[in-house]
Parts: sequence; structure tokens; C-alpha cells
Amino acid sequence: MPQPASTGPANTGSASTQPAVTGPANAGPAAARPAVQHLVVRYAKRGKMRFASHRDVARAFERGVRRAGLPIAYSAGFTPHPKISYAGGAPTGVASEAEYLTLTLTARQDETQVCQRLDAALPDGIDVIDVIDEEAPGGSGPPRSGVSPGGSVSPRISPATLEASRWRVVLPGVEPTAAQRAVAGFLALREAPVERLTDKGVRRLDARAAVIEMSVDGGQRAAVTGDEDCAILRMVVLHTAPAVRPEDIVTALREQAGLVPSSPPMTTRLAQGSRALLTGEGS
Repeated sequence: MPQPASTGPANTGSASTQPAVTGPANAGPAAARPAVQHLVVRYAKRGKMRFASHRDVARAFERGVRRAGLPIAYSAGFTPHPKISYAGGAPTGVASEAEYLTLTLTARQDETQVCQRLDAALPDGIDVIDVIDEEAPGGSGPPRSGVSPGGSVSPRISPATLEASRWRVVLPGVEPTAAQRAVAGFLALREAPVERLTDKGVRRLDARAAVIEMSVDGGQRAAVTGDEDCAILRMVVLHTAPAVRPEDIVTALREQAGLVPSSPPMTTRLAQGSRALLTGEGS
């Protein structure tokens, strides 16, 4: 009796072609392309996007890179991911003028074109400010250790140089004179322990140890608070582990000096960089 041999091989052949369509081999060529360029992107989180989480921002950039048609490199493995490396992001609810990430590309691109294309592909409130080729000598931007006219650190930096941040914190309903007294008392402390609830439980932090300098802008009104008087804190804070956030420093001011804003403070990161650069110690 004839054997239905043809049925077995036919099914085997069909099954053997399936991984080429759905398996990692389909992404292999893209992942295998060599990286030829590393671009450092400085971007801002403004308006409602300050409430976006780090994961939300990462998703937005992955979509933006695809929409902009950038030749992004991919990691190897079963599920390749675009090679986008983020420096420590600002906390959720905090605005920033100085966030950084690095794009790894498989074909060289003009920095100005990448800046324009990527900015156009991102949602409102995530704004690309500058793009610099970190390996280009001289380059088209300010020097690696320079500060832009707006007071922000040049994006020509590596994550290792991000030692501290300069912050502005608007305290609605707080008189500048009261804030100045509270700041003077805070700076005179040897330590200012505060507690913050995290995913791993309550963490105890020394807010004073992270603050390099802090001052008060007096007699100003913030547009966001209408006609209400406010104090504006300006501070340089070290990047510590665990991180001390501006909210921890405000907590310390409340606990140490009874400084209580009438509504939640509005915090903006103005710059990141080395300690010497942000404090002027290196000039």
C-alpha cells in the first residue's frame, strides 16, 4: 500500500519556514547593523508633559524616532530594543529644561536635521532643544564644558558628568522674607533628615547633605499663581544615591521652619552638569 510520505515532509517544510517570519531572525538584520554615530539629545518637559512618567517619555521617544525616520540601532537578542540611553530623568510632576538621552544610529545624520525631525515627531510639551554628536571634535555646538546663554549646560556631556542639577522651586503663598529665614536656618544645619515613601517602603534621607547652594528670589510674582505673592527658591543639588529631590528639601523646610506653601510648589530643572560648572567653582 502506498505510504502517505508526502504529507509528513510537506508539513515539516511549512513549519520550518515559520520562524523566519515571526522569530528573532526577522529583526536580525536591523539589530546587526553596526553603530556609527552617538547623538546626545537635550530636551525639555513642559506644560502638562511634566506629569508624564519616565516610561511615558521613553515610549514617546521610541515612537518619535520611528516617525522621524532615524536609522536607530537595535540591541541583539530575541526582542531587540532601540538603543536609546536616558540619563536620570526628572521626577513625575516636575518640569525640566535640561533632560538628556543618547541615540545610537547606524548611519550618520546631520545634527540640525535630527533636531528638527525629532522635535516635529514628538508630542507637544516634549521639545528637543539641541542635538550634538558626542564624538565630533569641535562640533557645531558650545564646548563640552560650556553653559548656554540661557544658563543651561551644553548637551556635549556624558552621563558621568551629570553630578548635580540646578533647580527653581516656586512656593505659592510664601513671603520671600519668610523663605529667606527658612533657607538661612536650613543651610546652618549639619543634617536635615526627611522620610519619603517609595516602592520599597519608607526611606530616610539627609536633605541637607545634597544641597550645595540655595537662595531666594524676593519680591517676585509667578504667572502661574496669579496675583498671589510667592517665593522662588534656586538651588544646586547633588545627584546622590538614593536621590534627594527638591520635594524632600521643601519637606525639610516645612519641618524645620514651618514653611508651608498655599498650593503645591512648581519645580523646574534648569540645568545639569558637573558640580564645578553649576556653582562656578571651575571658572
